[in-house]
Amino acid sequence: MLQGVDARSITFRRYREILASLVVDMGGDPTEAQTQIARRAASLSIWCEDQDTAAANGTPIDIGAYTTASNSLRRLLESLGLERKAKNVTPTLAQYAARKAAEKGQAA
Repeated sequence: MLQGVDARSITFRRYREILASLVVDMGGDPTEAQTQIARRAASLSIWCEDQDTAAANGTPIDIGAYTTASNSLRRLLESLGLERKAKNVTPTLAQYAARKAAEKGQAA
């Protein structure tokens, strides 16, 4: 996914977790554009979380950079849609017919 990144690091695992959650929230089948926006949102989320941790520990943070990143993150998430979308699990007519035929074959 990302060149030269240790996939075992806590930061990368958190990035992957956020990205996966965003994809699920989009219904599980994002376009390339949605994937690119979700990747940027995951990166900004990690940065903001690091800043939250620093502030909670009493370390001064750059509030201007934090506000800019938070607003950018909000806009990215709005582009993706803030509401969770249900994944369409309704089978096609062909899938339904094939399943019914298989069930009928097993019953015989």
